[in-house]
Amino acid sequence: KRVALEKVAKIDRTVASDEDCQIMPYVGLEHLEKDAGHFSSSFVPNPESVLATKFRFTSKHVLYGKLRPYLNKVVMPNFAGVCTTEILPILPCEDELDRTFLWAYLLTPGFVSWASLIVSGANLPRLSPRDLAKHEIPLPPLEEQRRIAGILARADRLRQLRRYALQLSEGYLQSVFLQMFGDPVTRESWPLVKVESLAAKGKNKIRTGPFGSDLLHSEFTDDPNGVMVFGIDNAVQNRFDWGKSRYITQEKYAKLKRYTVYPDDVLITIMGTCGRCAVVPKNIPIAINTKHLCCITLEKTKCLPTFLHSSFLLDPIVLNQFGLSDRGANMA
Repeated sequence: KRVALEKVAKIDRTVASDEDCQIMPYVGLEHLEKDAGHFSSSFVPNPESVLATKFRFTSKHVLYGKLRPYLNKVVMPNFAGVCTTEILPILPCEDELDRTFLWAYLLTPGFVSWASLIVSGANLPRLSPRDLAKHEIPLPPLEEQRRIAGILARADRLRQLRRYALQLSEGYLQSVFLQMFGDPVTRESWPLVKVESLAAKGKNKIRTGPFGSDLLHSEFTDDPNGVMVFGIDNAVQNRFDWGKSRYITQEKYAKLKRYTVYPDDVLITIMGTCGRCAVVPKNIPIAINTKHLCCITLEKTKCLPTFLHSSFLLDPIVLNQFGLSDRGANMA
């Protein structure tokens, strides 16, 4: 069955006292990691002097970030503290709703999509506590909730271990890059050049895909006899992945030839997951890229695709430029 959240949990907006704020750990939205269900790795539960109203919470609450709910910020604290009012402490009724089950449900893509659709506020979209309270959640028997929660908790531990392994791998790769090519601060003999100076000669050697009515979703087909269309999913793993097969007709391709992707091109994501990067393999069929990707055809006597790929992902100077350059209120 499905029941309104307010029937089995309390959205607890108990205001913290001045004394609470001075002695209890503070949690802000910046301390909640996007899509992970956990606090960020740099978070230390200490009091902070923040001149604003705060809510109190305990280790029995689930903390839900109501600002920009598409960021999917939900955690289960193991301590009592105070939080910004952009976070809603939710206290489940222990005899009806398992806390881990609620935490897992709030992280599901279906709930995130629902919350993202009914927010109010253009620049700073927020989910209303009233709407959240009225939202109907699935409610199996408590024992079944606990069984499901146990499975999800074990899966989450495995996911954390995998993410930790990936972080170690990325840190190791960056160390190798710096060892091979030197510290960028002291690398005075190496010139800094613009990416455009490394592109092959001719037009459209650095290009994004077709915009707007130039290519509509309704024009994609499943016909493998058509021309492939590469998107974010082909580069998001920082290596080329075949991802979902999308095609356009040969007739449509004739109008979009300037967006052709070639072997050894460098693809970099420029919307949402900015800065993910891949080198196109040599065995690709005829293909174009979407507007979410920038495609770079290099003059390989100046710069190898694999070197540009590594620089985009590992060079501190390049990464700093990317961090300063992306923009967009709702999507980078």
